[in-house]
Amino acid sequence: MTVTHGRPLTGEITEILVAHCGLDRDAAARAPAASLEELGMDSLALLELSAVVADRWQVQIPEQAAQLSIPAVAELVARRADPPGHTENSVLIAAPLPLVWDVTNDVARWTELFTEYARVEILHRDGDTVRFRLTMHPDENGIAWSWVSERTADPATGQVRAQRVETGPFEYMRIHWRYTGEPGGTRMTWVQDFAMKPTAPVDNAGMTDRINANSAVQLAVIKERVERLARDGAPTGGPTGAATGEPSGGDDE
Repeated sequence: MTVTHGRPLTGEITEILVAHCGLDRDAAARAPAASLEELGMDSLALLELSAVVADRWQVQIPEQAAQLSIPAVAELVARRADPPGHTENSVLIAAPLPLVWDVTNDVARWTELFTEYARVEILHRDGDTVRFRLTMHPDENGIAWSWVSERTADPATGQVRAQRVETGPFEYMRIHWRYTGEPGGTRMTWVQDFAMKPTAPVDNAGMTDRINANSAVQLAVIKERVERLARDGAPTGGPTGAATGEPSGGDDE
């Protein structure tokens, strides 16, 4: 349950309706699933609710709010007040930067690099930009999630910018990979900025936790696999910046 200042948000919305909009508290308690309209909240009451919510949480209540129950209004406010998601995770790989660049930019072979992807389809290439479809292994419910992403590598600056084209449960998902040569190898960093749709099964905070947990797993796998290639003497190419030890870029999930 969403909590604000130590109180359930549903309770806060109820208090606003009682104090500012004339809601009958007992009637609301008897019918928790009733819509605001069914609880007697007219257009003026909804305007007052909207004003208080906008002032307190900087969230706009839609005109259709009259058809929502108090818990549904609370969920809507929680979703819209939820700050955008942001994660940053990195790993130090004991391998030369050109090798790390080559391996992680070979999108067509990501099924050999990540444990979560079952299939990669390259849809279009235009210079350093590639559009592709990722399909995951089926989850516990047998669903194989799939989406289209696009990424652009910039060898001159040693960075890659990516975003989901088919956003699915996300309002947006943007990913920035950067690599930095350090004593002992290459530091690979993933920075992800995103926001979930109101209809998504998790909010921004929940997805932040999921991404941080999964990133730790995938970064460890990539580290092990690239370091094994380095020990086996895999050939390297890499961008110009990588060959001179300058920061380089990577890939997006």
